[in-house]
Amino acid sequence: MTSTTAFNTKKSKDIFSKAQNLMPGGVNSPVRAFKSVGGDPVVFDKVKGSHVWDVDGNEYIDYVGTWGPAICGHAHPEVVKALKEAIEKGTSFGAPSVEENILAEMVINAVPSIEMVRFVNSGTEACMSALRMMRAYTGRDKIIKFQGNYHGHADMLLVQAGSGVATLGLPDSPGVPKSATSSTLAAPYNDLEAVKKLFQDHGDEIAGVMLEPVVGNSGFIAPDMEFVQGLRELTQQHGALLAFDEVMTGFRIAYGGAQEKFGITPDVTTLGKIIGGGLPVGALGARKDIMEVIAPAGPMYQSGTLSGNPLAMTAGIKTLELLQRPGTYEQLDQMTKKLTDGLKEIAQKHGHAVQIGQLSAMFGVFFTDRPVRNFEDAKTSDLDKFSRYHRGMLERGIYLAPSQFEAGFTSLAHTEEDINKTLNAADEVMASL
Repeated sequence: MTSTTAFNTKKSKDIFSKAQNLMPGGVNSPVRAFKSVGGDPVVFDKVKGSHVWDVDGNEYIDYVGTWGPAICGHAHPEVVKALKEAIEKGTSFGAPSVEENILAEMVINAVPSIEMVRFVNSGTEACMSALRMMRAYTGRDKIIKFQGNYHGHADMLLVQAGSGVATLGLPDSPGVPKSATSSTLAAPYNDLEAVKKLFQDHGDEIAGVMLEPVVGNSGFIAPDMEFVQGLRELTQQHGALLAFDEVMTGFRIAYGGAQEKFGITPDVTTLGKIIGGGLPVGALGARKDIMEVIAPAGPMYQSGTLSGNPLAMTAGIKTLELLQRPGTYEQLDQMTKKLTDGLKEIAQKHGHAVQIGQLSAMFGVFFTDRPVRNFEDAKTSDLDKFSRYHRGMLERGIYLAPSQFEAGFTSLAHTEEDINKTLNAADEVMASL
């Protein structure tokens, strides 16, 4: 564990200072800038297993896992070996490969809703393409999404729900025209009555509903089962499609994702992160009749030069093979539960109001006394306290997501020793908050 007195990030600060003149905000994805927790980010040098090292030589136990993909641990030796062999054959084909077939079969066999799959390059691309497919299949334009659910940065998905029970979407970023979100309807998460009202008002115009079945982009928020089951029934009643954005939850909370865990099968599923084994990837899948609206089988256009990249396919194949080994998900659940149970005890011991949730290898901590069922609840969190907690943990060698509104992730590489060190650090930090 890094001593707080010896914690030095001079090289990170110098590199980040230079980066701010080279890239907007000094980063290539906003949350990496540490703006919501204050201070400057640490700059990574290498990763291995459950640990990461920065350019100053500080070592951390990692609970970000490149935002979810590293479920087997960073740079797993079997994944690395497979990639070394694959790279000798070329880094990009722009043509069919057998690896696409192998990974496609693995995804189809694992995920209940998927009969056919199209590989893309990111979760954003997968969700954007899924919406287009849902509209093409139904011949309808409107989409329902939920406040605090993030499905990538495509224009029609950057929508902020209003303060009412349910509102028409308004753009949530400069540069997004109102016309791009005019067909996006927004409702609070876990609020089935709001969705019913939207269907009453716009039923025959709604192509589908998209949600994170377990929210990871407002922090960790689990759904009410009545809410998800109600969405399944509503969409069927109105001839609309139900889409699960399983970019985070796919192959993480169960091998077949949230839909396997909950026993609720959507019409459409988007995937990413884990199925690329640490390389850029995304996918959309559904029943065969829905998927066959996509070109060249059907009229809806979608393409990508790097889609099905042989390196991403290879890493994904090996990762899914590793996840099929006996005891994998039991181990993930056991380790994560040990972590979250320990954090609850420590917070209670030091008199902190927290909400801590966990499903398999996904978890979250909110500094609030209010149960968190949606984004409005999440916003009641004490952001100053979280910022101080994050900094204290960082100084003690624990790398957490630098935002109150991001989920945490564990991996097969996390050990009892890792968890114990993390809880010891949390005990020290929470005593000082």
